[in-house]
Amino acid sequence: MLITLSIIGGFIILTLGAEALVRGASSIALRLGITPLIIGLTIVAFGTSAPELAVSVKSALAGNSGIALGNVIGSNIANIGLILAITALIRPIQVQSQVVKRDIPLMILASMLFWGLLLDGELSLIDGVVLLSLLFGYLTFSYISSKNSKNEEEIEAGPNNPLLSGLFILVGISMLVGGGILFVNGAVDLAKTFGVSEVIIGLTIVAIGTSMPELVTSVIAALKGQSDIAIGNVVGSNLFNILGILGVTAIVHPVSSLGFQPFDFMVMLALAVVILPFAWTGLRIGRREGSVLLLSYLGYMGYLINQASAQALV
Repeated sequence: MLITLSIIGGFIILTLGAEALVRGASSIALRLGITPLIIGLTIVAFGTSAPELAVSVKSALAGNSGIALGNVIGSNIANIGLILAITALIRPIQVQSQVVKRDIPLMILASMLFWGLLLDGELSLIDGVVLLSLLFGYLTFSYISSKNSKNEEEIEAGPNNPLLSGLFILVGISMLVGGGILFVNGAVDLAKTFGVSEVIIGLTIVAIGTSMPELVTSVIAALKGQSDIAIGNVVGSNLFNILGILGVTAIVHPVSSLGFQPFDFMVMLALAVVILPFAWTGLRIGRREGSVLLLSYLGYMGYLINQASAQALV
């Protein structure tokens, strides 16, 4: 009963937090002259990735590297195969040329770097410093370039008071973190009752749970016609997950790749690569592309469920 309440309560809090974050971020974008895309790639992406940071650091400190690493890999897979897919199915996403030419390729390169750093079996302190340095460089470059960009998308204004806009963002992020952790705790407890391994839990239940903020935020942004925030949230969250979450986690405690198969990394990289031609064609991700992404994700989930069933029989 408590597990069910934790999952349902977490989802409700996530929904309210996402609404507050989108409204506050939209208002800040208008007032500072920063494009909604950059807001999506930074403030919104960081806010929706906060649960991943909390879960990964907590898991690493507890010695649960399987959950810490699986959380990031699974979240990046879910962000594209589930979140972006569902958002596109609800409402086709318009994509700016900047995302196709710069941000998606950077996400692909970050995914390749992540895989390369793990070839020795773990993410070390030095690896963490490298990842965080790249994140700061990306954020700095994004901010500078946004000041010279034209705001091409009309967005719904949030609160008129700038302090109130900031409060909306802080409250939204806090609710996303709290709701995400509440959802994950309930989901993990549910999974453990069935004897599922840490790696599988990290790749599935925890990954989907910590990706719920991205899902709710992107869907709400898309319904409001704010495509830049929707696509920026997904691409930015994947970059934050690799460069930021793993960077901080590795600095706090080395992260082992023990128990992970190359196939998991291949799926993450493949989904990052495949959205490049999807977005390039007509600068939009439509329902057809969304269907392909969702079917790919469901196929991967089927593979993991089969793996979990085999473990349960051992």
